[in-house]
Amino acid sequence: MTVKHLSLPVLAIALMGLFGLQAPAQAQSGPLRIEITEGVIEPLPFAVPDFVDEGGAGEYARNIARVIAADLSGTGLFREIPREAHISRISSFDSSIAYEDWKAINAQAVITGAVTVSGGRIVVKFRLFDVFSGQQLGEGLQFAGTPQTWRRMAHKVADAAYSRITGEGGYFDSRVVFVSESGPKNNRLKRLAVMDYDGANVQYLTDSSSIVLAPRFSPSGDRILFTSYQTGFPRITLMDVGSLRTQTLAEQPGTMTFAPRFSPDGGRVVFSLERGGNSDLYMLTLGSGNLVQLTNAPSIETAPSFSPDGSQIVFESDRSGSQQLYIMPASGGEARRISAGQGRYSTPVWSPRGDMIAFTKQHQGRFHIGVMRTDGREERLLTASFLDEGPTWAPNGRVIMFTRETSGAGGQAALYSVDISGRNLRQIPTEGAASDPAWSPLLP
Repeated sequence: MTVKHLSLPVLAIALMGLFGLQAPAQAQSGPLRIEITEGVIEPLPFAVPDFVDEGGAGEYARNIARVIAADLSGTGLFREIPREAHISRISSFDSSIAYEDWKAINAQAVITGAVTVSGGRIVVKFRLFDVFSGQQLGEGLQFAGTPQTWRRMAHKVADAAYSRITGEGGYFDSRVVFVSESGPKNNRLKRLAVMDYDGANVQYLTDSSSIVLAPRFSPSGDRILFTSYQTGFPRITLMDVGSLRTQTLAEQPGTMTFAPRFSPDGGRVVFSLERGGNSDLYMLTLGSGNLVQLTNAPSIETAPSFSPDGSQIVFESDRSGSQQLYIMPASGGEARRISAGQGRYSTPVWSPRGDMIAFTKQHQGRFHIGVMRTDGREERLLTASFLDEGPTWAPNGRVIMFTRETSGAGGQAALYSVDISGRNLRQIPTEGAASDPAWSPLLP
């Protein structure tokens, strides 16, 4: 896929703040603004007319516009004005914008675009307009690829619009690896699958002949780590996404390995190794095979996650008598406890922005997904249910996906997402039960 910039003026727009939704330093306030007041966000009304068919586009022109609208509306920060309410019709990509018509229906932003399909190639171009200032926002962009990549191009347009209006990075052009589940609760069949962030384009990576758990993308998105029970015992496994070839890592006789995660540079893997009933954290260098023990304690140490700069690791441990969260240098050494509330804490994951840690919390018979600062301050619980667990961060560090399971013998696992203010809880559509999501980086 290729990207071309159409030379146009730039106007940066700020997102006003609430617990981790502060306006970034590089953004400047403008006439288009999302107001966040006392935890309530009034969604910004926007319009996406069907893109113009400039030749051979057919349904692509409408479908691309619909995916863009769904991406933005799904954030909870935007509200689409339906096509039936539009006064103006966009018949040419180069037509001037009738701002008064869009003001009349209270649209604050308008996205226009055009699509061409010819010779096995699709070209998508778009522009974003601020209705009340009567200005175009940022550069026009043009994406080109094969018709099979039309959804990716729609996600890229939505990412660009989202970034220009909020000042934050986008996350729509990304994928999620997860465990697809089938069968009764007491005999679940599990296999690895990968999908677009919104549940589309599902591909299965393994069959259901053995249990698989906790998949994790590499920083480049071309490899996946997971725990496999193919041998009857948990073993960490590395998969090449393109070829689906796998290899077992850190094989040690008489041990079990699990909960793996890549380092930010993709060259190392940190994981738990159980030997003789005791679990400690280890680091494996992929190139050399060098294995280093990071912890040495009679407690259970597991669920490690690197800081974005690779200098620290957050993990869970019951060394204080119950599951709590700790941070230590990536090379090992003294750990400091960061969780301080009541209940048990587990599955910590460092935000890609480096400013927060997401976790699972169990307290008074309920499970929660929460976030806290890296020193344990400002703990905030975002969800509550019979069983919520296993958070994973969107590439921009503003949305979290996790597993929610319902109670009872017929209980099913499903994937949900929530933003870091605790708003906009949404179920991700999947075919059947699903668990253990892990978000990829933005696709190249």
